[in-house]
Amino acid sequence: MNPSHDDQAATRRFEPHESFFDAQRRNRRATWRMSVLCLFAVLILGIPLTLVITPLVYAGTLIVADIVNYFSPLPPEFWQSVHVLARLAVRVGDFLFNHKLVDPEILALGALVVLVPGIVISLFLWLGLVALLRRGGVGGALLSINAREPSRSDLKELQVADVVEEMAIAAGLPAPRVMLVDAPVANAAAIGTSPADARVVVSRRLLDDLNRDELEGVLAHLVASIGNGDLKIAFLVTSVFETCGLLVTLINSPFGGQARGTVWRILRYGFARPGDDAGRAREAEAVADLLNRYTNMATSDIDQFFNSSSQKPSFIKRVLRFIFFPIFFTNAAIEITLWFFTFAVVGPSIALLWRTRQYLADAGAVQFTRNPDGLASGLEKLNADGGAFPGGEWAWHLFIVSPGRGDRMSQAQPTAEQAARMASAWAATAKQESAPAPGSAPVDFARLRAEITDTQRAAFHGDAQAMARLVAFDRAMSAARGEPLGNIPDPADIIAALHRDPAAIARLRARSRQESAQVQGKKDMSSTGLQSKSFLSFHPPLKRRLKRLQRMGAHVLVESLDKRTIKFAVVIGMILTPLFALLVGLFLVVVGMMAMLNLLFLGIWLAAIHAIFTLLAGHH
Repeated sequence: MNPSHDDQAATRRFEPHESFFDAQRRNRRATWRMSVLCLFAVLILGIPLTLVITPLVYAGTLIVADIVNYFSPLPPEFWQSVHVLARLAVRVGDFLFNHKLVDPEILALGALVVLVPGIVISLFLWLGLVALLRRGGVGGALLSINAREPSRSDLKELQVADVVEEMAIAAGLPAPRVMLVDAPVANAAAIGTSPADARVVVSRRLLDDLNRDELEGVLAHLVASIGNGDLKIAFLVTSVFETCGLLVTLINSPFGGQARGTVWRILRYGFARPGDDAGRAREAEAVADLLNRYTNMATSDIDQFFNSSSQKPSFIKRVLRFIFFPIFFTNAAIEITLWFFTFAVVGPSIALLWRTRQYLADAGAVQFTRNPDGLASGLEKLNADGGAFPGGEWAWHLFIVSPGRGDRMSQAQPTAEQAARMASAWAATAKQESAPAPGSAPVDFARLRAEITDTQRAAFHGDAQAMARLVAFDRAMSAARGEPLGNIPDPADIIAALHRDPAAIARLRARSRQESAQVQGKKDMSSTGLQSKSFLSFHPPLKRRLKRLQRMGAHVLVESLDKRTIKFAVVIGMILTPLFALLVGLFLVVVGMMAMLNLLFLGIWLAAIHAIFTLLAGHH
């Protein structure tokens, strides 16, 4: 029988219009273009940042020189060099403010004097920080998301390791280790700094939601991403932002214990003797988290030093605030510069680069599996059930699909297999009940949750038997690789606390403070990922990914935009683009004015301090 006209049209519709090799070449060319854009964005960020940092460096150097000269006079050649630099600064200032003609060589020399110190310091700090963080490996990251090894008794978990090994062989890479996360969301990510220490992290629910072809497509994407060098790119980009955090930390360190504690922790980690891998990785992760907080416009030590407190500040503190006001202005200029250029320029440029890497990994997955349908179907399912692993918000950009639905994690329903494990474990904790056979009947999860809630309520009203059952249930769920209730307090402490035992109450309060600190740490970590540095998502829209997979032969239907929608988007773009350019231009003017005011404040500050030391030296 001859195929119908509709069947022939459908066949033509899903014929590959682009091979995966062509798609990879196209995305690699796009990567080069986006890399140039990112380099340009970093330079735009670096120039105003350097204009703010370099005067502070000169100021600190001159103050130290004045202090040393007071006790041990410095050679006259040093002060002659200082006067030469001062005259150069005056001539450049006349050119900028009074429009006086200056020799171009003088301007070029002035630019070098202003830019080179800041560039050298920033580069030195970046290289040192990269070396420190690379020592930590990925152990701290795995600990933050509670990743575990695959269970040898679970065939699905063993299958994941086999599939990853197959994809690694196809990519010509060493097989990355597979880690599982017991999370109520379906997602996966590749973490690490290079193929040598790469880890493929998969949520346990993903294994229940995807079939074999979909699982191969998703894991092939992660292996292709590792082979393309995406982990190294992500590590270097993250280190750039953390270097900015280190600069802010160093400026804040004279004004508060929080910044000094961070600096001390970095030094202690850098000079510590090699210890256990887990401890070193955990320390590296903590250092990275602390540095990231300083780039998110959070209240810093210098802000707390200058902000008026509830009590009237003492006379000495008011004097210190007046003396160190130029440092406060310098810190404010750096923070505002970092915030604007990171969020509006550097972050979106890196997001666009990362999108091309996602497209490139999709094409690589099609090459390894020769099955674009598997990846397309897997992406559709993960887009519906995806989210971030608890404690893994920092790795937002590393997930295969956007974890934007991570706020639904607490309301996420377990899979049928997870619900069956919970019902079996709960029934096993009751002496009068026997554990149901897995899969014998569908689980009424609402009734099960209500029964567990009633038991919890009874336990916290002093029912020792209810508390003992909760503890047994938590242990059974942990042993079954399910969703544990968490570390339940000792029933004896709860019963004793109800009878006003001071020791038991103290233990429960200490436990509550520890859990609150852990929860707050996870909340803070949600603002430390690369996604927080950009208003543009690091993940391309699902429709665009599916449309590109369709061009490679995937049997998916992607709705095209109608002409009205396209025209509306073009009009909106034509309106918003000039407004955004105007906003950027205005902010550049503001940053320039802040840089000039910073020079003015520091100049007056230095002149006053230098005059005081000169007067003291004359009397001395």
